[in-house]
Amino acid sequence: MLLASVLIVGSATVTLAASQDYEFQPVSTDGKQGQGSLVSVRLVDKRTGKPVPDAVIFTTRMDMAPEGMEMMTTPVEAASSTEPGVYVFRTNFTMAGGWRFKLAAKVQGEPDTVQGELVLKAAP
Repeated sequence: MLLASVLIVGSATVTLAASQDYEFQPVSTDGKQGQGSLVSVRLVDKRTGKPVPDAVIFTTRMDMAPEGMEMMTTPVEAASSTEPGVYVFRTNFTMAGGWRFKLAAKVQGEPDTVQGELVLKAAP
């Protein structure tokens, strides 16, 4: 009986990660206006500070919301990365100024979707 109560108490202290335990961080916030600009982001487990490799990023959106032009969007496509936990994308910054990069990803073993927004600056 005592062993059963210890097991119940022990299992109550186990914590499961949640989507808020992860964060997208920009590797750099500055880019060049024009075609073929590369944007690199790091997905980090906030509990450990370590990068999260092998996430599946299934939603991306790049728009000019910081400049009050949310409807101004540009395509984003995945590019290759050699660093675990760093995800690289190719985009066309059609205008100089602030751009919002929205991402959504699935992390292995996590039931919830990890979402994030980064503000980037494209220079002429």
